[in-house]
Amino acid sequence: MWLIRVGQDNPANVTANGGKTMRVVAIALVLLVSAEPAYAYMGPGAGLAFIGSLLALFAAIAVGALGLIWYPLKRLLRARRGRDGEDQDT
Repeated sequence: MWLIRVGQDNPANVTANGGKTMRVVAIALVLLVSAEPAYAYMGPGAGLAFIGSLLALFAAIAVGALGLIWYPLKRLLRARRGRDGEDQDT
């Protein structure tokens, strides 16, 4: 959250969040630059499990989005079909 100090004489002297953001960015950069390779082996089973999990996640999101769109449309079509049927009976 950005906090701007109010009531300072010089508007160019406004600091955001007391300089904590720059400190966090500097620490993150130092850690990223100083990282060394892990030389770890990831077997085919772990890779396939990861890919399967990602596919399941995307499928769940797609089915959820489809459900949010389909059921209101289904109710609208049923309501419209119900009105059309009433007009034909009279």
